[in-house]
Amino acid sequence: MLMPLVNIFLTHPSGDAMDDFVHGEMTFTFDSMDGDGPRRLVEGPMWAFVDWAMPDLSGLEMCRRLRADNRTQEAHVTIVLEYDDLEDRRRALRAGADDYIVGPVDRQKILDRVLALQSLRRQRHATQLVELGALTIDLGAQQARWKDAPISLRPNEFRLLRFLAENPNRVLSRQELIEGLGKQEPPIDPRTVDVWIGRLRRAFKSAGAGNPLRTVHAMGYVLDLP
Repeated sequence: MLMPLVNIFLTHPSGDAMDDFVHGEMTFTFDSMDGDGPRRLVEGPMWAFVDWAMPDLSGLEMCRRLRADNRTQEAHVTIVLEYDDLEDRRRALRAGADDYIVGPVDRQKILDRVLALQSLRRQRHATQLVELGALTIDLGAQQARWKDAPISLRPNEFRLLRFLAENPNRVLSRQELIEGLGKQEPPIDPRTVDVWIGRLRRAFKSAGAGNPLRTVHAMGYVLDLP
């Protein structure tokens, strides 16, 4: 049985090099993200550490994007200031940050912050429903439906469907799907994705959904939904 996850995302690329941390019954995972947000599923509470200055946009704009994204709108957002400035703090809070910290930050500083705040605040709940046209994904019940018909899925296919639904009408390569599901360790054969897709297609058909999954030759797969 997988341990409950706490997701920690950094806009700084060092997030990809930080090792997981196990505390009690929780696993704290680290990843980096860019202006498009997380590249993988966010399962469980999310903590975002946003640099004041990013290569392609400002940290303030990143805060606004996180609050506007259904995947991340309930995340605890910490702005990483270059120096402690009262006006910068105020601007960060107005943009959607929950608090601030003065950089630079490292793995231990981030963990200390997250663990301290977890003990003092009530955790926000992740969005429980993903709705896309006739498709509804209930994250709490771990159930997907097409209109009123349940879609019978194994755990891997359920997570695959959720990731595809969070990136609709976008071609995703096999490697992007593997990374999106957090399946890099141990290494997964990219052709395994074809097996998951085949099972998901059969489940769609059984639920009367037809085949909204399209194969794009030499590129990957796309979920075609309005």
